Amino acid sequence: MKKHTLLLLLLLTVTFTFSQTKAFKKGEVLKYRVSYSNFFNAGSATLKVTETKNKGKEAFHIIGKGKTTGVTGWFFNVKDIYQSYFYKESMLPYRFLRKINEGGYKKNKEIIFNQATNKATVKDHKHNKQSNHTTHGEVQDMISTLYYLRSKDISKMKTGDIVTLTMFFDEKNYPFKLKLLGREVIKTKFGKVAAVKFRPIVQAGRVFKEKESITVWVSDDKNKIPLRIKASLAVGSLRADLDMYKGLRNSFPIIF
Repeated sequence: MKKHTLLLLLLLTVTFTFSQTKAFKKGEVLKYRVSYSNFFNAGSATLKVTETKNKGKEAFHIIGKGKTTGVTGWFFNVKDIYQSYFYKESMLPYRFLRKINEGGYKKNKEIIFNQATNKATVKDHKHNKQSNHTTHGEVQDMISTLYYLRSKDISKMKTGDIVTLTMFFDEKNYPFKLKLLGREVIKTKFGKVAAVKFRPIVQAGRVFKEKESITVWVSDDKNKIPLRIKASLAVGSLRADLDMYKGLRNSFPIIF
């Protein structure tokens, strides 16, 4: 799982949480417990919302961290940090940082976006290299995608409808498709919660078992919090569950 970390899995599979009003604010923190094959603790992931400014414009700064814990950490130690900077008004990123250490496999990259010219400059700090790339329209990075889509409306979408967008990471443009599966109530550590069920259509490879191997549940409220993620892997499966939240913009309705 070198290139598919726990945090990356979380970010890529929850990027379809939508709401007409802003679903988040400064101070929001979401923490997830990740387990392997529903058997033992594999790690944790957190997402924190802060604020900043760039060129006189108000912006959000999102910090995402992922790490292995317990027995998993003994065999495969992961410590990843992702950071995204995007403007509040356009919800488009202008800077993205990815610093990962996965069992000795390391990356330290920075992306500077120029949305006006459809260009992205990738700085590889590990190898002291820099490259320029053409982006496909108004692109998002791995983290900004989540928050960009949380501000959108899917109230008119029906089961089976698909949302498409483009993400840029690892020096490439990636089309991403998201399929709405329906709505249901699920049990969480906080109680029963009304949820919207989605499935990202991902590319089959060495990690995922098949083209559609991931299922995600997000809260069916104004926050649209990712509640649960299940992913079938080539060997075993991963599951991430919301373990802690604070600083939500809206109330979080629980069905006891």
